[in-house]
Amino acid sequence: MNTKKVSEYIKELENKGYRDIFVWRDKKGTYYNWHKHPYNEIRIMLKGEMKINTKNKKYYLKKGDILDVPAGEIHEAYIIEDSEYICASKI
Repeated sequence: MNTKKVSEYIKELENKGYRDIFVWRDKKGTYYNWHKHPYNEIRIMLKGEMKINTKNKKYYLKKGDILDVPAGEIHEAYIIEDSEYICASKI
């Protein structure tokens, strides 16, 4: 099991050129409709569970999982259980 601290993840992301780094929380049942970003976006799950769908693939994320969503990738997200995750973006 990954026991990395939030501060360690943030430091690693900064070293990789990520910006706008923050911890986000969502309640079970939250839904983010289909959308895209003009930048690469990463999610690092700290707790909970979510599903992210792209046009070609489905991802089920839980504690310790990391997902990079490339710039321009159309996606949607469902929060399966109360979740907390790190978000960051990189151009």
